[in-house]
Amino acid sequence: MSTLPATPQDDLIYDWNEVGRRHPPFGRVEFFDETLRDGLQNPSVKDPSIEEKLQLIHLMEKLGIDAADIGLPGSTRRAFDDVLRMCQEIVSSKLKIRPAAAGRTVVGDIVPMVEVSQKAGIALEVYTFIGSSPIRLFAEGWDVERLLKQSAEAIDVAVKNGLPVAYVTEDTVRSRPEVLAALFKNAIDHGAERLVLCDTVGHATPDGTRNLIRWTKNLLSAYGAHHIKLDYHNHNDRGLGLVNALTAVEEGIDRIHGTALGIGERVGNTAIELILLNLKLAGALEHQDLSDLIAYCELAGRAVAMPVPVNYPLVGADAFRTSTGVHAAAIIKAQAKGDTWLADRIYSGVPAAMFGRGQAIEIGPMSGASNVQHWLRSHKIEPEPALVQSILQAAKTHARVLQHDELLSLVASSRP
Repeated sequence: MSTLPATPQDDLIYDWNEVGRRHPPFGRVEFFDETLRDGLQNPSVKDPSIEEKLQLIHLMEKLGIDAADIGLPGSTRRAFDDVLRMCQEIVSSKLKIRPAAAGRTVVGDIVPMVEVSQKAGIALEVYTFIGSSPIRLFAEGWDVERLLKQSAEAIDVAVKNGLPVAYVTEDTVRSRPEVLAALFKNAIDHGAERLVLCDTVGHATPDGTRNLIRWTKNLLSAYGAHHIKLDYHNHNDRGLGLVNALTAVEEGIDRIHGTALGIGERVGNTAIELILLNLKLAGALEHQDLSDLIAYCELAGRAVAMPVPVNYPLVGADAFRTSTGVHAAAIIKAQAKGDTWLADRIYSGVPAAMFGRGQAIEIGPMSGASNVQHWLRSHKIEPEPALVQSILQAAKTHARVLQHDELLSLVASSRP
């Protein structure tokens, strides 16, 4: 069976996505997985077992994810032990993925990270966070001087112990420029290597994302701090998480954050598999193997006890499934041409085969004869006209797609 159409691909799909798009579409960006830290703040999930966490770390490695936030070792004894065990696994398995841990800008949260690093023999990246927006400062009764002092003390402990620091300003997208400028300069002066721009409450639009990144880059240029890396961390409260993440990548962010299946507080974070999926389709990850992406999502769903919605992109049960007669007929005709490339794209914006899945054709009230004929042939049953019509008529009386055993029963009942 061929993998390319007989006619040039450009003749079969006119791609409006390419009109006026910047080339190359995306630069090299690092991927930062927050599943095992920020993702677990979702109130409906469970904390995975350490065995599941280790499996997820290995799948992240296979997917080419650069770094992962693996917990808050200063929060509980279990969190400390799990972070330590994952670091030991990364060392013993010689994994390339870099471990990171989160903590408040409090010395007491940094010390456990130092201890983990010393015991495991690997430098944890310290993601130390503090609220920076005026609404947060008002609610907490904080002033900027307190933020500067607290941040400096926490960063100093990490730097003096040889740990790289990413300085995280919570709610960056709603913070005042003058406050951010003071906090960023203070963090850089004390040795922070990264600044993490956060849309903590899912407030930003693509314009807000673009404005914040450009402003920060101009500020760093004015400071002469060209060595400082920028991260973008966002949530999905307005349903704009993915488009904001892709906007951040287009703006040249150095590291983009996400979680498996978009789990996280409230409606969740940006789904890292959808970032990877879209960058792959944009041609930015040409050499990055994403064949384990679905396995990663399925494991994450089981590990945190979060069922994957059937209509979820790529991973959901219905992602490549149809029972509609017109659509199924087009897919079947493409398959009849012996053309997997064509069959995978005629009614799908995501090529299923690229990620280890395939098109599925079901039989239901909106189906046509092509659906029934396809199902029968795929089960090595001759699609005799009378049998096809019998099953089709039965399907039209149901309010849902027929199940496998129901179809077999219809086949059996139609035989003498």
